[in-house]
Amino acid sequence: MIAVLGRSLVTTSSTPTVGIVGLGYGRAHIPAFQAHGCRVVALCQRDRAAAQTIAARYGVPDVFDRWEAMLDAARPEIVVIATPPHLHRAITLRALEGGAHVLCEKPLAMTAAEGRAMAEAARRAGRVAMTSFNWRFPTAMRELHARVGEGAVGRVFHLGGRWLGGRFADPSAAATWRVDRAQAGHGAMGDAGVHLIDLIRWSFGEFRRVVALAGTAYPSRTLPGASRPADAEDYCMVLAELAGGAEVTLNVSRAANGMTEQTLEVFGERGSLAYRMLREGRWWDGELRASDKGAGFKPVTPREPSALEGAQTDVSDIIGKATIAPLVALFLEGIRTGVTPSPSFDDGVRAQAVLDAVGESAARGGWVDLP
Repeated sequence: MIAVLGRSLVTTSSTPTVGIVGLGYGRAHIPAFQAHGCRVVALCQRDRAAAQTIAARYGVPDVFDRWEAMLDAARPEIVVIATPPHLHRAITLRALEGGAHVLCEKPLAMTAAEGRAMAEAARRAGRVAMTSFNWRFPTAMRELHARVGEGAVGRVFHLGGRWLGGRFADPSAAATWRVDRAQAGHGAMGDAGVHLIDLIRWSFGEFRRVVALAGTAYPSRTLPGASRPADAEDYCMVLAELAGGAEVTLNVSRAANGMTEQTLEVFGERGSLAYRMLREGRWWDGELRASDKGAGFKPVTPREPSALEGAQTDVSDIIGKATIAPLVALFLEGIRTGVTPSPSFDDGVRAQAVLDAVGESAARGGWVDLP
């Protein structure tokens, strides 16, 4: 694909080069792109020694400790952004100016307004820009999406979602940028709740209004390298109404001792669907059960094959191969056709608008309408 950007002519090869900024969650993107024959040519992280260890494992030739240097020296055709959200806009704009396509981790930005600026910059540049909503892609979730589209539940009355983890349940757990609102924008909702927002938008339509309660587990926890208290929420409960009239309840926590669970339950006039993912067994496929016209719930076998076979132990590799690789397939197809697929930056902006409304409601109380 060839596109004119300003005065430069940028060519995307049949085996694109990839640079990844941020190697916490970003490490999972390496096997995802390599699975599709892309050449991951550069990694960037402030801890250069740790980045070199990861690069050696995956055969990546170059390592940088500054993203500006990576973009200037490696000039990757695709840039993956997996940094704290306060850096997403700056890296995105610089990558687009250099002619790169961009895959950005969620939440897309610090605010919906910031995300809109990123989406508009991608349109001006003529580049593919997608938000990494990778939890659309477990086989059980794709089966849920397909069944909803086929009318299996009919008109939806209400939905319930939970995303529970225990990362900050321990008061002695080390603080990271994720507890700092200035870097993260949001806490548990930005970490995990935004995925539930996206899954609901994807299958059931837009949010109309929200009301939320949020809290921090330990007010005594301080920000990394500072004496100020952590100020990003550790748990949040949301009640919402969709544009189509369905009611939604969400329960999101990163202070739920002993839990690593994702669920989405759908109840409608014709039937119900219940999705669940636990980190047990072949967890990466998820599980789906269905009830038809009031009958008891029964397990559903997804029509798509399992994403992975055999024993799998490395969580980052599993997430990359099972949930990010299918997203990368769409991303590469978008580059070939010149049409940006969903989940696009626009999807990221719409999810961000819901996050903004949740944050506003938690701060001042009461219902907040979505534009």
